[in-house]
Amino acid sequence: MHSHASWLAIPAALVIIVLVLLDAFETMVLPRRVTRQFRLTAWFYRRTWIPWRKIAGRIRTSSRRQNFLGYFGPLSLILLLGFWAVGLIFGFALLQFGIGGHEQLGNERLTFANILYQSGETFFTLGYGDIVPTSGLARFFSVIEAGMGFGFLGTVIGYLPVVYSSFSRREIQISMLDARAGSPPSAAELLVRLAGATDRSVVDQSVLDDVLRDWERWSAELLESHISYPALSFFRSQHSNQSWLGALTTMLDVTALILVGVDGIDPAQAKLTFAMARHAAVDLAQVVNAKYDPDTPDRLPEVDLGRLRAKLLESGLRLRSDEHGLEKLGKLRRMYEPYIFSTARNLMLPLPLWWQDERVHDNWQGAPWDAAIQARALGRALQKGRADDEHF
Repeated sequence: MHSHASWLAIPAALVIIVLVLLDAFETMVLPRRVTRQFRLTAWFYRRTWIPWRKIAGRIRTSSRRQNFLGYFGPLSLILLLGFWAVGLIFGFALLQFGIGGHEQLGNERLTFANILYQSGETFFTLGYGDIVPTSGLARFFSVIEAGMGFGFLGTVIGYLPVVYSSFSRREIQISMLDARAGSPPSAAELLVRLAGATDRSVVDQSVLDDVLRDWERWSAELLESHISYPALSFFRSQHSNQSWLGALTTMLDVTALILVGVDGIDPAQAKLTFAMARHAAVDLAQVVNAKYDPDTPDRLPEVDLGRLRAKLLESGLRLRSDEHGLEKLGKLRRMYEPYIFSTARNLMLPLPLWWQDERVHDNWQGAPWDAAIQARALGRALQKGRADDEHF
């Protein structure tokens, strides 16, 4: 070990330890978005997500690409915890190296690599005893590091279940959207199915309000959980044609149409749901570092808007079509579409259409064995047909 303390290592060590502890506290404990310019977690995700996204861009099959992207969320969480642990171990090793006061078994020469090893076994409370702190200050910091390692492990044990619980609550509502708005969901499909649920070809106001009220609460929970645990933004849904951003966009589209004016529908609850969903879209765009982009592609050109009106009219839903209605729809869309486009681009998530051109089976209508069952049924029918021909 050095005959004199390497005092220059001590301030660097303290800076590293404080930065890691502050970043871990802000990410795992502090329930609010941090606006500071530099954060280790933000730096970590930028350095890991960008290359991951580039690799995913080379995968041509959409389902495989989404599956590959789905690994990033859980894996990044594990890597982030390891990143913090390595930072603390390195910081304490630098600190112990600076203050000195250690002995190694057999009186061998101590190097920084030896101190780094001693810091690692102290942090994880292994305590082999082959490198022993001899000075009072070195012993003090060894006890602090061991306690910090124990506390870090306890915090992680409590952190992961909370993250996955928030993810589960998010996904339950998204799964329920499958039967209500299709797979992938769309605003027109939701309104059409609600109108088709009655014999009068109109939307039951109480049912619609209940649905919108549920999604108002879901949007609030989405905002709270994804600000408290930003890694959740990278967690993919179980099906590649569903996502939290797709569900949020669908609700914004639905409420925007109702606010423009649909005959027979009271917009009171839609106004509340739109406000909450728009709040979530704007704030979560900042969480994933998505920039406001006013020059986004038009999701609903005039021709498509005419087709949307026709589709709604087939189910008895008349959308307001005068100049004021067009202007209001454009204003509402400008309030959220630039944010969701930027978020979708950053996270490589597909955005839902306003309606589906072709009828697509919902996720609940398909199963891996359906094709095999149909093939066996067809085979039995053909065999029966041949048997009947021979009998004849």
